[in-house]
Amino acid sequence: MASMRDIKRRKGSIQSTQQITKAMKLVSTVKLQKARSKAENTKAYFESMYRTVTSMLARSGNIDHPYLKGGESSKKAVIVITSNRGLAGGYNMNVAKLVTGADFPKEDVELYTIGNKGREYLAGKGYLVREDYSDVINEPIYRDAMDIGKKVLDSFAAGEVGEIYLAYTWFKNTVVHEPRLMKLLPIEIEDAKEEDTGSAAPMNYEPEEETALNMIIPKYVTSLLYGALLEALASENGARMQAMDAATSNAEEMIEHLSLLYNRARQGSITQEITEIIAGAEAIS
Repeated sequence: MASMRDIKRRKGSIQSTQQITKAMKLVSTVKLQKARSKAENTKAYFESMYRTVTSMLARSGNIDHPYLKGGESSKKAVIVITSNRGLAGGYNMNVAKLVTGADFPKEDVELYTIGNKGREYLAGKGYLVREDYSDVINEPIYRDAMDIGKKVLDSFAAGEVGEIYLAYTWFKNTVVHEPRLMKLLPIEIEDAKEEDTGSAAPMNYEPEEETALNMIIPKYVTSLLYGALLEALASENGARMQAMDAATSNAEEMIEHLSLLYNRARQGSITQEITEIIAGAEAIS
């Protein structure tokens, strides 16, 4: 059995760690409330944007536009949203696995990373990081999503990449966070037709198709990206709050166990002292 001094020292160390995990849980809880409010307030808009654009394209027939047809390039641009900090359970790893498990040839993937954790892990796995926007995840704004979306769309329109994907974590509630890999472009018309539950009337554009799509598609990509940023931020803080809560509970259990060991060691020490006193008294008499 460990000495009383060792047990006391270890107990003190765990109590210090528990204070840190408690503080981090409180901070994550406050941040989660703010991030969840933003995500929930904007969720309906971004979901409507996705349904509207896919439904519109499903009723547009075959349109020859750079944003709608896959380029000849086999390369895939993947926007990966993770966090800048750890201690969030499996949050970052689950998003990274969307990329590594997507069955994309590694040499065909170009990453646009948002978050240091995802960038570091995937770069270590040999993936090419084309651009990094890690500072964006700290306080996402619509302008950031617009700039990133424009950069990726320019690469797509120039034929440098043939497909655009978005890897992020969808926020359902405080407990449930679902990692998702979404294909942004080119939009699969057949899938769009299945999503379309509205009128089957053909779509007419005013002004002409090219001018309209030049405005609509960037708005569509930017909206989905900004929505994903808000969802990811809420998911990150929810995951960190859960991880710190679990760590605090585990520390409490360890402290209780060490307290029991300390009391047993103390009781054994007292018993030994009493035995030695009695033995000494008997030896004198």
